[in-house]
Amino acid sequence: MAGFLTRLRGRPAAEALPPPEALEPPPPPPSVWISFHAEVNPTTSEALLSVVAQQVNEGRKDIHLMLTTPGGIVANGLGIYNTLRALPITLTTYNVGSVNSIGNIIYLAGERRCASRSSSFMFHGVGFDIMGRTRFEERILMEHLDAIRTDQRLLAAIIAERTGIGPEEAEGLFLRQAFVASDEAKARGIVHEVCDISVPEGVPFLQLVFQR
Repeated sequence: MAGFLTRLRGRPAAEALPPPEALEPPPPPPSVWISFHAEVNPTTSEALLSVVAQQVNEGRKDIHLMLTTPGGIVANGLGIYNTLRALPITLTTYNVGSVNSIGNIIYLAGERRCASRSSSFMFHGVGFDIMGRTRFEERILMEHLDAIRTDQRLLAAIIAERTGIGPEEAEGLFLRQAFVASDEAKARGIVHEVCDISVPEGVPFLQLVFQR
């Protein structure tokens, strides 16, 4: 017995087991759907880009943007367009109601563009609002006119690049209000597909909400 106990005591101590590896969190879903139903202004554009940036930083590369907008400020719309085009994402845009004015440029940022069967687009010229009592001189009017023409050339160039509409025809869209139904928009290259839009089950869906 003594020898048996001695042999037991003489066995090498069991090696300590390594700590269990920390469990990595599951990867985020590859895609996200974002709904933007608002005017385009500094507040709404910053909110939209902030949400998109957060999704990109979380590793999502497939972004679906649902749009309904009356338009708004040209500079903010151009900022959204250029930022979305610069990001390392695959962007699909959807017209789920009415996309108007500078909203069309945001819509055209999509590599793939879909529109609901009952949706429409509206194009019109760039303008400016007059606040209060304002005095106009020829110099001021010429400056405003030059700014309008510059913005319209920029917007026409984007429309021509991203659709089947030529530069001259694109500039012609700014001479009057032009309403375009979804089927016509597809024929002119604004829309790639007219379809019944459906958000897949289980994917993240974010609705931007703004105080009125």
